[in-house]
Amino acid sequence: MNDSSPGEGHVRVVGTAHVSADSVREVEETVREERPDVVAVELDEGRYRQLKGGTPDDIEARDLLRGNTVFQFIAYWMLSYVQSRMGDQFDVKPGADMLAAVETAEEEGLDVALVDRDIQVTIQRFWQRMGTLEKMRMAGDLLFGVADARGVGAVFGIAVGVVLGPLVGLFGGAVGVTDLLLTRTATAAVFGGVAAYLLYTVASFSLDGDDAILAGLGGGAAVGIVAGFGLGVGTGFVSGLLGSLGTAIVGSLVIGVLAGVVVGVTVGAVLNAFGLFAPVEGDADADYEEFDMAELTDGDVVSAMMEEFRRFSPGGAEALIDERDAYIAHQLVALRRSGRHVVAIVGAGHREGIENYLAHPETLPPMESLVGVAEKDGFPWGKLLGFGVTAVFIAFFVLLAMAGVGNERLLTIFGAWFLINGVFAAALAKVAGARWTSALVGGLVAWMTSINPLLAPGWFTGYVELRHTPVNVGDIGTLNELLDDEETPIVELVGQMFDVPLFKLIMVVAMTNIGSIVASFLFVTYVIPVIASDLGGVAGVTNLMFEGARNSADLIWRSLT
Repeated sequence: MNDSSPGEGHVRVVGTAHVSADSVREVEETVREERPDVVAVELDEGRYRQLKGGTPDDIEARDLLRGNTVFQFIAYWMLSYVQSRMGDQFDVKPGADMLAAVETAEEEGLDVALVDRDIQVTIQRFWQRMGTLEKMRMAGDLLFGVADARGVGAVFGIAVGVVLGPLVGLFGGAVGVTDLLLTRTATAAVFGGVAAYLLYTVASFSLDGDDAILAGLGGGAAVGIVAGFGLGVGTGFVSGLLGSLGTAIVGSLVIGVLAGVVVGVTVGAVLNAFGLFAPVEGDADADYEEFDMAELTDGDVVSAMMEEFRRFSPGGAEALIDERDAYIAHQLVALRRSGRHVVAIVGAGHREGIENYLAHPETLPPMESLVGVAEKDGFPWGKLLGFGVTAVFIAFFVLLAMAGVGNERLLTIFGAWFLINGVFAAALAKVAGARWTSALVGGLVAWMTSINPLLAPGWFTGYVELRHTPVNVGDIGTLNELLDDEETPIVELVGQMFDVPLFKLIMVVAMTNIGSIVASFLFVTYVIPVIASDLGGVAGVTNLMFEGARNSADLIWRSLT
């Protein structure tokens, strides 16, 4: 498209497929034929340096560990991996079209303009714009290969099951959950897990990675269900190993998670059957194979892929597609107004949106709305929850004190809270590969961060870890290469992924946080009843809190009158 007005320069927009060899040739030929004043490319400064072989940007600790930024990098990794797989399918390096435009412009002595928005801003806004349901669909697709309601149901079921499990252990007796059922369930989980690992190890000598995993999981599940749960083999050993409290914890968590997943998947299947939740049809690899080179360079095909993503995540598409169309168009309008002749090389899915803005620049949204951190719309439920949890924790100790519970008992309860949070957070951080100093820091602050969801012990663990191991965006490329390896056994592949600093850091942060969350649930539902058994258990503690509330109200009333 040639777009110009009297007294202005003009812009030609060339839409390409980022993984097509034909696009590379088209870009080179167009730049040489047009010989514009400026070649504008859909790149930001960081991606430009990376394509040119420079050192990728180091990721700042404050950027990686703040808020949801870990999840944003996971989203960036996911998008990068999808493009990398398409590039492998067509034997072209992703971004080869942009690199060809830059190198051809340099050979011809032409100026180059980087007109895309910073990728970290885009990914932050992409994650923020995605709704909870969309994130669950994405998680279901990544974990189970199912992006319809069944995948969402499975993810939701796991989350609900983690909460439901402690409730099963605490109140399960009222609905027929006996100690024998919890013991056999825990035995099935322990024996099934051990059997799955042993069977996988044996199967990996003769089967490919995925087949060995399926053999291990299938065999482990059979051993656990038949021997551990059905026949009760090893119940005495597991009870002695875990103790009565540990057996109840494992058994109730397994029951809760299984119940949540079964209900979630069942409800999802019903929703699909009635057409209330449109499934995502087809297989991505099969779709790639159906495209030939001529089709892939056709903007209509790429635009259709963009629209499919828009149906999957309208909010994510707004940040990933629409906002970038407007941002790039702003840059091109500025170049045109300066009187420059511009050839703009952009992805085919962006071409139509950019051309519409170039034809009608008055419709462009303000640049201020396209940059900076995206704020969530609606009521800040997360902050309300954070303050609420903190208030409940403080009120718990204050009300018990007002009810006359002695300082020694309160210190015992607080010590247990401190210890269980610290042990779980530090232990899971260490399992993820954290240094001892990093794990200990996360454990020491876990008691404090667990009473305020706006903080996380993983941030502190991550900061200490980053003092020894810097990470950069280039780690994502290394992870993509590892994920493309279909021959390495999965256990060895996971070990190689932990050797990549970015992946290791993300896992250390995540596992520290998970440890603290699990510890908090265990403390409330299992530990308090044991510590406060002479106070009447949960019912007795609840009555004491009501008594403390009455005493506090009486004290306030007497102070005012």
